[in-house]
Amino acid sequence: MKYIIMCGGQYEKWETPRQLTPYEGEPIVQRTIRLLRENGVSDIAISSHNPVFEQFGVPVLKHDNSFVAYKNNSTTGSWCDAFYPTDEPVCYLFGDVVFSPKAIRTIVSTETDDIAFFASAPPFAPDYPKRWAEPFALKVNDTDHLKEAIRKTKEYDEQQKFRRKPLAWELWQVITGCKLNRIDYNSYTAINDYTCDIDDPEDADI
Repeated sequence: MKYIIMCGGQYEKWETPRQLTPYEGEPIVQRTIRLLRENGVSDIAISSHNPVFEQFGVPVLKHDNSFVAYKNNSTTGSWCDAFYPTDEPVCYLFGDVVFSPKAIRTIVSTETDDIAFFASAPPFAPDYPKRWAEPFALKVNDTDHLKEAIRKTKEYDEQQKFRRKPLAWELWQVITGCKLNRIDYNSYTAINDYTCDIDDPEDADI
């Protein structure tokens, strides 16, 4: 299985890609690569249109994701286009997440015939930095299911069935067929430790 670290899109309030934010002196994306290798994963790539990611010693899959998040929380482009298209089994890891070693072990060791989703869930661990759940990764064996879910998510978005522009939670709701705009915390693999994404430049101090 290929492990793709998603580092595309643009975020207006960041001067450099937020996946390069250092955590304990190491860029987040480099930390994810290291943890994957420590768990026996060798087929690792980064998906991005930005050549800055070529410094990390893994293939950079040139993927022009047009998603842009602006400072006022408005967006353009479809976040669903962040998934580098492939017909092979793949694990997509969100590039702005600080993964714990335990989180990476959980993702690597989890098996699925369909699609597995990994995120935090309440009750949160004491060292978790937020008051709400965040998504971390999708492990995909049935790539046709993912492609159809992406298509349907975009269709629902055009029909204004979501309360916001669809992101990971909305895609997961479509994948599972559960009620839209509501998180089912029991439908995925919960990772409850300090693993979390970063939202603002000052989060570099975590």
